[in-house]
Amino acid sequence: MSSVLVVDDSPMLREMISGLLTKTGWTVSVAQDGFEAKAKIAAELPDLVVLDVVMPNMNGYELCRWIKNNEATENILVVLCSSKGEEFDRYWGIKQGADAYVIKPFRPGELLDTVKALLAGKAA
Repeated sequence: MSSVLVVDDSPMLREMISGLLTKTGWTVSVAQDGFEAKAKIAAELPDLVVLDVVMPNMNGYELCRWIKNNEATENILVVLCSSKGEEFDRYWGIKQGADAYVIKPFRPGELLDTVKALLAGKAA
């Protein structure tokens, strides 16, 4: 069973995304910012991180770079999930190492399809 870490500073979005992923059968943990996420990732490597971009203390781009530039965590899949929906935002997110970029507000099926496809590719 795959494990997913949901990182978002909005309690409502953390709960909504984690509930959606849990119903699909994945093990889900949550973090409210990049610092808490780093500690959780260091303690137990998730298979995938769903990561908000705009957060206090450490934004999603910074955490994504940390994940992808660290030898122990570089294989963790990252889905940036943000209200920053311009083409440049998507480009910049992928340039930081993200495996996918989903724009808020999103349809639940869109996020699930993205996560499923990435995890299926990792298992292959």
